[in-house]
Amino acid sequence: MGSFLDKPKTDKTNEFGEGNSIRFGVAAMQGWRIEMEDSHSSIVGIPRVGLESFSFFAVFDGHAGGTVSKRSSKELLDCILDADSNLFNELADLYKTTSDNNVNIKNVTLSSDLENRLKSAIRQGFLNLDDKLRHSPEFDRGDDKSGSTAVACLITPSHVYLINCGDSRAILASGNQVVLGTYDHKPINPNERERIQNAGGSVMIQRVNGSLAVSRALGDYEYKCVEGRGPCEQLVSPEPEIYTRQRSEQDEFIVLACDGIWDVMSNEELREYITSRLKVTNDLVKISNDILDMCLSKGSRDNMSVIIVTLPGAPKVNQEDIDKDNNCNEKIENKIKDKNTNMEVQTRVEFPQVLHSISEENWDDLPPGGLHAKQTLIEEIYNRLVPPSLNNNNDDDSINNTKYLLNNMC
Repeated sequence: MGSFLDKPKTDKTNEFGEGNSIRFGVAAMQGWRIEMEDSHSSIVGIPRVGLESFSFFAVFDGHAGGTVSKRSSKELLDCILDADSNLFNELADLYKTTSDNNVNIKNVTLSSDLENRLKSAIRQGFLNLDDKLRHSPEFDRGDDKSGSTAVACLITPSHVYLINCGDSRAILASGNQVVLGTYDHKPINPNERERIQNAGGSVMIQRVNGSLAVSRALGDYEYKCVEGRGPCEQLVSPEPEIYTRQRSEQDEFIVLACDGIWDVMSNEELREYITSRLKVTNDLVKISNDILDMCLSKGSRDNMSVIIVTLPGAPKVNQEDIDKDNNCNEKIENKIKDKNTNMEVQTRVEFPQVLHSISEENWDDLPPGGLHAKQTLIEEIYNRLVPPSLNNNNDDDSINNTKYLLNNMC
């Protein structure tokens, strides 16, 4: 879990889709880790009769291997739906009846019985999946020690449900602020520490038994073998926490991401960044990719995955913000041109010099995230304007070894 590459793998896996008046973009990147252990689910229109107006998204951050994360991305939703199939039939009928009567579906309020049953089905789905995986041959034999956090979002016509098990995180932005967010499950949290200690474990260096950095996860069965205790009373619990909010016309977007993102960005910082980018482009894949590059520039050493789901109230592209962004990009390009022009003809200006020069400028039109948000652009302009033939190394090592200097400059 602690092994790193000599330089990060920055190739990205992307996905895009739309439907049910929402759009989504996905980006995932291996980064500095030895292998990619993240997986995700993105389903617009759940493929069951009556649930076509429901959508489901999830990010799974694997550790000690990718088996649990990959299987969870394929099986979690079905486990939730199968936990109470009658409930989902009732919900389908409720929304159909509401729609047939021309009532605004966003005004639907679930009865306390339906609300509790839905939360129970989500919880039971997690527990059933965890038990199902445990009895798979590779886990039954003890050959596979992997585990995975899970953060998910169920979007119904009237409600948003954020679901979390572990230290990945989801937020809902509405009315230009974060109005709902999940809570990380860390061993140092008082309730988590109490459960761990009651199960005979300990919390050392902020880890379960000094080893595992999360206190809730799917898999991790070596931490779930205390006799006489239920699945939610073990050192590591598969039980999710569920956060719900009635949908509003002001709802803008939902973000789900693994801790490789949240390690270097706060909820508000990411909300501000996405808000600013949505005013410049509606390309959610580009925004998602830029988030990964920005977090890499900020020093994230983990696998990174992010899903952005835009809702009808999302910020719209406008020319004023496009012009402001273009002016900023042009200013960066001119600065790199000036730096290169001032060098001797046969001397290649090195990337650290470019970064240092740019960081000394007085920038008042950068997006949230500052120069970190423009790291990829700076690299692209640099590679286009500065001839690689003048570089003795003639490879990307100069950039790969120095691209993170912004942390010390900004």
